[in-house]
Amino acid sequence: MWPALMACAAIVAALAVHACWRRRYEALKAQLDYQEELNTRKAEHEKLAAQVQAQQEAVFNSMVEGVLVLDGAGRIQLVNESLKKLFSLDTNVTGQTILEAFRLPELAAIIKQLSKERMVQNQSLELPGMDERWLQVNAAAVVDRTGAPAGAILVVHDLTRIKQLENTRQEFVANVSHELRTPLSLIKGYVETLLEGAREDAAKCTRFLQMIEKHTDRLTFLIEDLLTISRLESGRVVMNRNPVDLHNEAQHVVDDLRTRAAEKNVLLEIDVPEGLNASADADRLQQVLYNLVENAIKYGRNDGRVRIGARLLEGQSKVEVRVEDDGPGIPGDARERVFERFYRVDRARARESGGTGLGLSIVKHIVQAHGGEVWVKSELGEGTTFFFTLPAE
Repeated sequence: MWPALMACAAIVAALAVHACWRRRYEALKAQLDYQEELNTRKAEHEKLAAQVQAQQEAVFNSMVEGVLVLDGAGRIQLVNESLKKLFSLDTNVTGQTILEAFRLPELAAIIKQLSKERMVQNQSLELPGMDERWLQVNAAAVVDRTGAPAGAILVVHDLTRIKQLENTRQEFVANVSHELRTPLSLIKGYVETLLEGAREDAAKCTRFLQMIEKHTDRLTFLIEDLLTISRLESGRVVMNRNPVDLHNEAQHVVDDLRTRAAEKNVLLEIDVPEGLNASADADRLQQVLYNLVENAIKYGRNDGRVRIGARLLEGQSKVEVRVEDDGPGIPGDARERVFERFYRVDRARARESGGTGLGLSIVKHIVQAHGGEVWVKSELGEGTTFFFTLPAE
């Protein structure tokens, strides 16, 4: 009897121990499962956070505007790629102050202004250096829940192109006003003189009327050239491109300008192979050649020579045309600007010989509208050669 009871007690004790260990195992397993779930959630959260950060950085760096973020101590926390390009930053500036990173007191002054105004808008900033660079800075202060300063955000726009266009517009208006005012003043002076009695003198009256006609033509040419260049720049001129014989076109221009060349005893020559064709608008091509040859006659030397030449560029499907003279040449600092509107190498001489100052600019736009290029080579005392290219036919 007693042994049986002992055996039963041992079995009960074993079952109790087993149940206890099972409960501990299940509790431990539940704890491990929970920890594993936490780790999984943490990994997913970290992955999601990394994706969000990557997306934010992609958006941040794809912005055209430069963005700069400062902390409460005024030290740089973030800069995007556009800002690095605007300021030509090639080193890591994180943790530096504005002065340490950019060496620009004007930029530091904007940050100082934020402590008083909380927002600064449309501040212009000119960057020092050889090239003209203008920036527009907008800044806003960042505050915490208590209203205490917590940093600043700056957004920077590149205004260089806008400034250049504005300067070009102002220069263009000034030049047009000057070019219009000069002949108008002369016309008015001659008319007043005639009204005051000069019309009674037949010879003087005829001479004054001829001068009025001359300056009226000058105004007409100026307005026509302005309209032409306006249409060319806006792309409203359609080039009717067809196969054009360059030798024939050069001959037409030479025939038209032969009388003008004879006035200065200038010899006009054609060095264009017969049968050399280009794909071009014949009327516009004649305008280009006429402007270049007329300039060569006008600014070349008396008893000089002007030659029109052309050749096929091997392997490029292009034709190169040139107009060369043996005149005084163009100074080096002027060669880069001769295709600008109203630019003249010698203003006094240009006034005497007439012209609108738009001829070479029109040449450039017509050639570019054909998909070609135009350039000039010149040395003082050794003449000048203008080159341009056209698609070969």
